[in-house]
Amino acid sequence: MDLLQAGQMLRPLWPDLPVTAVFPRTGGQLSSVFEVRAADRSAIVKVYDEKWRWKQAKEAHVYGLLSEHGIAPVPVILHLEPDPSVIGRAFTVMTTLPGTPLSETAVPDIASVYHQLGRLLASIHAISQPGFGYLTTHVLDPVPDNTSYMARQFTRKLREFLALHGDPALHDRVQSFVAAHCDLFALCGAPVLCHNDVHEGNILVSDGRITGLVDVENALAGDPWLDLAKADFYAARGSALKLDALFAGYGALPDARMPLYRLYHALELWDWFASTGDAQYLPGIAAEMAALAS
Repeated sequence: MDLLQAGQMLRPLWPDLPVTAVFPRTGGQLSSVFEVRAADRSAIVKVYDEKWRWKQAKEAHVYGLLSEHGIAPVPVILHLEPDPSVIGRAFTVMTTLPGTPLSETAVPDIASVYHQLGRLLASIHAISQPGFGYLTTHVLDPVPDNTSYMARQFTRKLREFLALHGDPALHDRVQSFVAAHCDLFALCGAPVLCHNDVHEGNILVSDGRITGLVDVENALAGDPWLDLAKADFYAARGSALKLDALFAGYGALPDARMPLYRLYHALELWDWFASTGDAQYLPGIAAEMAALAS
């Protein structure tokens, strides 16, 4: 993005201020993210490739839902432009949150940050949803119970695993493990809003405080423990210090669902890397899947 494009995008908000700087921001694996500055103002601009333009309305919906329920450390949508004719792609302008990604900064007390994260996730999980399923501007293809939803998800991801040339023996091992433990899905009685992408690149911190939780492209309506397991799989990575703090902040102790949901996230991640042709991580993820399904 150059200054001219940025000026066109911000003109509805800052008609009398020339854009002075544009900086790429981290994240945005499926879309490009920039910070745009003009005088003493700044904003975040997310630009969508045509393939992912449908996620724009989803993000606006989810951020609005979080704001409505008082979840403060999320950006506010300032301008939504779904028409790609303005600069060639759809884009969204959001407020700039203070802080830097946790993945890029050292904090003196990481346990405190994860304790805050636990409290934040508990607040998000207090937002009920009408059914289990993937979230867009509504729950897509909702089902009434978690057992049906997770059975559907594992079936889809295992089918993808084989189609992407995953090890058939590992496929059968995972399938058997899920069948033997599928009763655990019924422990979730009602769906809630799940961020579904909690990792340290999406957590902003400043002076030891969480100042932002961003990137809601993967949000879904489901079991809150599915969300906690993803925070473990992607962020805590089995660290006892981080996990103890996370659950202390959340106000609950992990139960038997955690390994099952970690297995799901590993399977989903294997499928993602395989689908993009990035094979370097596949052996390590497959080994983790095998260990979790033992």
